[in-house]
Parts: sequence; C-alpha cells; structure tokens
Amino acid sequence: RLVCGDVGFGKTEVAMRAAFVAVQNGKQVAVLVPTTLLAQQHYESFKDRFADWPVRIEVLSRFGSNKTHLKNIEDLADGKVDIVVGTHKLLQENVQFKDLGLMVVDEEHRFGVRDKERIKALRADVDMLTLTAT
Repeated sequence: RLVCGDVGFGKTEVAMRAAFVAVQNGKQVAVLVPTTLLAQQHYESFKDRFADWPVRIEVLSRFGSNKTHLKNIEDLADGKVDIVVGTHKLLQENVQFKDLGLMVVDEEHRFGVRDKERIKALRADVDMLTLTAT
C-alpha cells in the first residue's frame, strides 16, 4: 500500500495504526527511514503513542552504542522487539526478525538501488506500507 500526503497530513498516524494492528496480531513491525534524524523522530513518536501498551520499541541507527545495537538485533531475532525504527541498518544481512509482518518505508525514493533490492526481496513475505510526500 502507498500513502501519499503532504507534510503534516497524518502519514505517520496511519503507519502507527497499522503497526498497532500488526503487533496485536503477534507480528513484528519494521519502520525504515532514510535519515538518523527521522529515525529518532519516529522512534519518539511511536514510544509516546504506545506508552500505555506492552509494546517494545527500539531504534537502529548510527546513534547509540554497538553493544545496544547488537542486543536489539539479537532481541529482534528472538521476537522480543515488537517495533523497530531504523535507517538502512535494518536492511543489513545480520538483522533478522522472528516474525516480521509489516514493513513501513518512509520516503522510499531516498534509498539507493541496493537498499531497494533488499526491500523488494522482503515484499514477497511481508505487508508493505510506503509513505511519501512526493
């Protein structure tokens, strides 16, 4: 699915609601964004929104320690993380999910060819939601 809307028109809101449904159905959610700043923004938005729910949300970007990233990657594979927000780090081979059900891609046009190929490979098995303002 594709959600196209101008800045401030609720694309992230749609993504959060879709993520909630996926998590309630026992699936993991990956939110892929092109920049570290946007990753941090989305991470904080998701944390605020799901604060009253037993949902574990983590972030993978260049911010944070290697130790934290490795722990989050391990917990993703074990199914302990419900929602992960991240940059292209989410597309690395060492990042595995126990049961990924939804991938949200924000501003897909800003990713490179190699990243898009990895996203395309995931599409066969995972529901995709692409957000764009262009």
